[in-house]
This record gives sequence, C-alpha cells and structure tokens, in this order.
Amino acid sequence: MLAKRIIPCLDVKDGRVVKGVNFVNLRDAGDPVELASIYDREGADELVFLDISASVEGRATMVEVVKKTAGEITIPFTVGGGISTTDDMKRLLRAGADKIGINTAAVKNPQLVSDGARKFGSQCIVVAIDAKFNPAWGEWEVYTHGGRTASGIRAVEWAKRMETAGAGELLLTSMDADGTKDGFDLALTKAVSGFVGIPVIASGGAGNEEHFYEVFTEGRADAGLAATIFHYKELTVQGVKESLKKKGVEIR
Repeated sequence: MLAKRIIPCLDVKDGRVVKGVNFVNLRDAGDPVELASIYDREGADELVFLDISASVEGRATMVEVVKKTAGEITIPFTVGGGISTTDDMKRLLRAGADKIGINTAAVKNPQLVSDGARKFGSQCIVVAIDAKFNPAWGEWEVYTHGGRTASGIRAVEWAKRMETAGAGELLLTSMDADGTKDGFDLALTKAVSGFVGIPVIASGGAGNEEHFYEVFTEGRADAGLAATIFHYKELTVQGVKESLKKKGVEIR
C-alpha cells in the first residue's frame, strides 16, 4: 500500500491566500510564499496552489508567485487555475511547478488532459473535480469556474473518463463539505476511489485528526488535503501525521 499523504492547499486570489465555506465568504489567510515555506518546514508531503479566480476572470495563473513559491520549497508542488493550453502547462512547469491541476479546462476540452499527459507525462497531470450532490440524480455533479457553474456531468463517471484520458491523479473536492470542518465527504470519496485506479486526493471538510483517519480508511483516499485548519493553526501537519501513525496508518 502506498503511504498516505497530507497536503495543505493554498487557494490564492489577488496574490493572497484566502479561505471560505462552501466556496463563498472568503477571508484572508496570508501570503502564499510565506505559508508554502512554513508547510515545507512542517513536513507537508506536497503543496497544492490554486489560483481560484483565474478561470472566472479568464486570465493565466500568476507565474511570478509560482516562481517565488517554488524557490522556497523542496516538496512537490501542484499548480492549478486558469490553465487552458499545453503552453500554459509548460510555462508553469518551467516556473517550478511539479504537477499541473486542471478542472474547468478539462471539462471544456477533455483532449487537453490527453495532450498534457502525452507531452509532460501522466504524473504531471492532476484533474481537479469539484463535486456537489445532486438530489435529483442521487449522485454527485461536476462544477466548474471555481464552483459557480453546474456542468451536467456525473462526477464518478467523469473521474473514470479522466483516468482514461491520461490523468495521473485526481483532486476531488466536495463542495458540500468544503470549509465546514464536519469531515470529508466519505461517500463521494469512496465512490470515486473505488471506481478508478489512480490516486485520489480527498478535499473539503477536514476539521480534526479523526477526519483524516476516516478518509484514508473508509473513504480509501490516497491523500488528504486541507486549508482552513492548517492556515489558522487549528491543527499542524505534524500533529495529524503523529495521530495517524498511532492508529497504524502508513504515512510518509
């Protein structure tokens, strides 16, 4: 079994890290370069950097901030937001990103995932899926544009399709759980993890150490991602790891 990973997430808007609840009511959480450097020292396994308004505003991810952040850290670094071509991917990889996260662009043009995987390798391509429960379907729907637009696509099927297209990993965010601190969406995570053969990073809802244990055991996730609890020092990466170790979870 692969060791489980703990990944802090930096949601960046206008050059600052922000965090909200259910994708709204954002508040400032600090400087991305500074926070990245702290998480690197604290033993985070990886970092995810999402320019959350890039797709909505139709602009490219902030290459300069990526460059500065990459210069401060030694752990793998995924960058997403506003990426719509393989040239965008190349620019960010050159700026220091290790992996590229795409969400809206993958829905608009699934071929981009295949093109990126062919050009840079599947290990570089992380497809982000923002999913919300659709009561009419009795399952989850994919949302784009930073959670603003319903796509009409079923999330579990989409996950499989993205694996087939060449994604090396999935970043699965439950919009229903996001920022609530009530725990990860175990049903969603388990549904996707059980349907694909690539690693699934669970995101949305982490509030305590037990939530990470649940998402790794019941949800069958390969990594747990969180923002609020780490940014505001409610938990530390090290504390989460120690708690998991005590429970027999293999971590890095």
